[in-house]
Amino acid sequence: MNKISQRILDLSESATIAMSRRSREMREQGLDVISLSLGEPDFETPDFVRKAAKEAIDTGYSHYPPIPGYQDLRQAIANKLKRDNGLDYTANQIVVSTGAKQSLANVILCTVDPGDEVLLPAPYWVSYYEQIRLAGGTPIIIPTAIENDFKVTRDDLEKYHTDKTKLVIFSSPCNPSGSVFSKEDLAEIADYLKAHPNVIAVSDEIYELINFKSQHVSLASFSEIYDQVVTVNGLSKGFAMTGWRIGYIAAPQEIADACVKMQGQFTSATSSIAQRAALAALQADPSEMDYMKEAFEERRAKVGEWLHEIPGLKVNQPEGAFYFFPDVSALFGSSIGDRTIKDAADLCMYLLEEALVALVPGDAFGSPECIRISYASSLKDLETALSRIKAAIEKLDHA
Repeated sequence: MNKISQRILDLSESATIAMSRRSREMREQGLDVISLSLGEPDFETPDFVRKAAKEAIDTGYSHYPPIPGYQDLRQAIANKLKRDNGLDYTANQIVVSTGAKQSLANVILCTVDPGDEVLLPAPYWVSYYEQIRLAGGTPIIIPTAIENDFKVTRDDLEKYHTDKTKLVIFSSPCNPSGSVFSKEDLAEIADYLKAHPNVIAVSDEIYELINFKSQHVSLASFSEIYDQVVTVNGLSKGFAMTGWRIGYIAAPQEIADACVKMQGQFTSATSSIAQRAALAALQADPSEMDYMKEAFEERRAKVGEWLHEIPGLKVNQPEGAFYFFPDVSALFGSSIGDRTIKDAADLCMYLLEEALVALVPGDAFGSPECIRISYASSLKDLETALSRIKAAIEKLDHA
């Protein structure tokens, strides 16, 4: 008898975490590895947020909070959604969780039954796929193209829709492509949802504040499909609070209540101290974090220049987040010595061993022709890493 459940044996490890672990192991061996594999801002949490956490410790926030989060925090989230996104939610429609990853898991486990299908426009964030499988659902991958900035259309969604379709999940700004869905882009998804009122959309907006294109637009702002949308957000990316583990959903009441029930049996509420820090962040003017977005925008410009100098890469201009997602399929079949680059995973392993740069293959995101490059690192490290990548790729004999 196997000691480990089949559901866990079938579960794949996160590719981003796996690559981060491999690069860390190589550094421990004394190798000068530069990791561009993780989606984590290289900034510290703002002082005013840390101060709020210290005050919470000193004033006795050391007891169990309510399962969905403190009432004043949930009200602050509702106020933020109204202020920044034009969305009307009550505090009771908000559920605070231990990071947006748990928020997503709650929603998927509370809505997807075995046999249900979930539409995943590719590229998608790695954990969507495995969370759907864990719930017994079937991920249905919808391919998109770099030439269209990896945007999905209503026709794409309709093509893959069946009577088993339960959810559609996407992110904007997108991890891993950096694509930002405009109001016109979102209207395509809204039109699809209007035609299929039993389908729920999960709109992952965790990179909301890292948007170089325009004002962020939320899918739930389309009033006719408001009751079909779950908005997922958090503080990890926009406020450099990855380790604080604060995510939240804004959802139709039935789904919010189900997520509270689910969370009550697993983790209960998230850290009381982290919640008080989150309250300070949410009550601040979002412009407090513009310095971080400006730094990322500068890096995007430089990394874009360096990538365009590397042969065999097809590169578009990401509009948000802090990733490039170039198409590297022109390099498949190239070789060095007796080593052949068969796919993106081979290329990433070659670049890790030859250039000492850790990247993530696009297979993990449903786009096997691409690789993800995070530019959430210093310009010095980025310049060194891209120089190494260029040199390593130039050594390949192209097929």
